[in-house]
Amino acid sequence: MSYLVLKNLNKAYEGTIAVNDFNLQVEKGEFISLLGPSGCGKTTTLRMIAGFETPDNGHIQLDGEDITSASPNQRGMGMVFQSYALFPNMTAWNNVAFGLRVSKQPSTVVNKRVNELLDLVGLADDGHKYAAEMSGGQQQRVALARALAIEPRVLLLDEPLSALDAVVRVSLRHEIRRIQTALGITTIYVTHDQEEALSISDRVVVMRQAVIEQIGTPEEIYVQPQTHFVATFVGTINQFPGILKDSKLGLVACHSGDLNLFVPPITDGKVQDGGALTIMVRPEEIRVNKIGTDHDLSNSLDANLKTITLLGPVTRLTLEYHGQSIFADIRTVDRHRFDLNKPVQLSFSREACSIMPKVELSNGDN
Repeated sequence: MSYLVLKNLNKAYEGTIAVNDFNLQVEKGEFISLLGPSGCGKTTTLRMIAGFETPDNGHIQLDGEDITSASPNQRGMGMVFQSYALFPNMTAWNNVAFGLRVSKQPSTVVNKRVNELLDLVGLADDGHKYAAEMSGGQQQRVALARALAIEPRVLLLDEPLSALDAVVRVSLRHEIRRIQTALGITTIYVTHDQEEALSISDRVVVMRQAVIEQIGTPEEIYVQPQTHFVATFVGTINQFPGILKDSKLGLVACHSGDLNLFVPPITDGKVQDGGALTIMVRPEEIRVNKIGTDHDLSNSLDANLKTITLLGPVTRLTLEYHGQSIFADIRTVDRHRFDLNKPVQLSFSREACSIMPKVELSNGDN
């Protein structure tokens, strides 16, 4: 049996469903991220694991023990909050020591454990400081050390980096992963940041409107999205609505037949010949060249270049094809090859295409 099992969890508030039939099995030492937009139920799920909320239905098991009705202090969970929740009248050292002292650990144990943890989170020389004397990133490190001090069975983190600036956020998320790996502690991490979830997780649980949309490794979530929501929420993706003309050839007619695109042969019966579907292609899969350039890819079309956006080592091109915006990512060193408001040739392989049953496009879904 898995170390942490969430079975058929449901939670509603005044008739509004917050979590609906949530099922998840977590292995010991695994790092799981709950990813989704605000209001999707990820924090409610975390609070049910912690014991701060009681599920209306369902069960929570930890290491073979049913803890559904156990109080928070009986579960052995360590919690890190978005707001840090440090004691302002205590130094960093005393904040970390608090839980150990409450459990009446000997002073020798407290001293050793606190010093080890402050060193682990990179604050060995800052234990004497109060929260007001520390940066946001340092305060979050103290909060993490405090949660780890009691040697929790599971570490729970609720949007722990959302209040920090971008540079600190990137640095600290890798520190959290390093520490989690070093300690081998089972971790549930709540975030709305797709990049954050993909970069540090063993598996990602994508949620939407109280339900799980997909569970998978970061690569599976990004490369093999199972639903339209996952495909569009995680990263940027291009969409080409069309009609399946030949499932064996993978031939799809788009833009009322003006554009023929090829996808891998469709053998699972998800879409029948004559049925509507949507082809989905990531920006990095699209090759951009001058008009008339020879290419060895299955699909090609000409489009006008509308914007050039620098994203560091990658530059994103926004192109227009018959009123549809298409995004393509190229190396920044190649951006000077292209001119605004000039036509270019786009090409991509059939293997780069994901297929979804026909969905209605909303604003910004291109």
